[in-house]
Order: sequence, then structure tokens, then C-alpha cells
Amino acid sequence: MLHRNAAVFAAVLGLGRAGSKIGDFWSQSDWCAQVKGASDTAPVIYENPVTKTKSTHGTVDGRRACIHHCLTYTATQAAFVGVGSWVLGIRLHPGAAVTALAVSGITHYIADRRVPGGVLETLATKTGKGSFYKLAAHGLNGAFHLDSSWHHGWETVAALIAATKATAR
Repeated sequence: MLHRNAAVFAAVLGLGRAGSKIGDFWSQSDWCAQVKGASDTAPVIYENPVTKTKSTHGTVDGRRACIHHCLTYTATQAAFVGVGSWVLGIRLHPGAAVTALAVSGITHYIADRRVPGGVLETLATKTGKGSFYKLAAHGLNGAFHLDSSWHHGWETVAALIAATKATAR
């Protein structure tokens, strides 16, 4: 039984990771990507790439953009895991699958709502990674790498949750 659980976990992790990357970069709109970190104290001026019109966005729009992004991200991840599991003959327990997607989506919001002094920046500072978080030179972006590793860690937790109670179809 141990080998089957490990195989299910590995499959779900791989499927979830692929869905995560597609959801994070291809499913996310330009508006969400630009505005999701907006706050009233650090507003974002968004320029529509088609019309070239500019608009200013604060906390409410920042939260709205981040929620929208996290919903499309989670839906994309659900599609990858759902279809992939079906193809592989894996039946995920519905409660475990929903819990796993909730963990992935909520923790994605926590990291992606990058207001000044937000959770990711605070964690980076408190763990001695503050300078790396702020690094944006020499082809590196520390905030992006810390964000990515945060997501990967939580997606691993989500895959462990999703793999519990899984059976063969």
C-alpha cells in the first residue's frame, strides 16, 4: 500500500505543479498581475495594453484582482489534477481534493497579495532573507523566487492532502 500512496502523491504533485504554473502565468490576466498588490498606501497605476488608458487602483481593487487571480489559478490546477487523475485511473476523495485546492488557493493569495510589508516580505525579513527578497538585479528577482518556493511548498502539502483516501477507479 505504501508504494501506491507514494505513486498517487507523486502523480497529484506533478499534475498540481503543472496546473499551478499554467494557472499562475497563462490564466492570470494582465490586470490581475499588475493590480493584485495595490493598496491605498501604495496604489497601482494600470495602463490597459489595448486602449492605453490609465487607471489608479487601491486596496479594494488589489484584493479583488488577487482573489480573481487565485480563483482562476485554483480552477486551472483543479482541471489539471482532475483530468490527469481520471486519465491515470486515480479516484481522489472529494473532501480531500477540495481541502487540497483550498490550501493551495488560500496560500497562493497570502503570497500574491504583495502589499508593502506583506506576509512574504515580512517572512523574508524575519528569516534573514530580506535583502534577497528585494534583489532585482543580475537576472535575479528574489521576491519571485521566494514566492515560487512558497507556492511549491504549499502545493506539496496540498498533494499530500489530496492523496489521502485516494483509490483506483
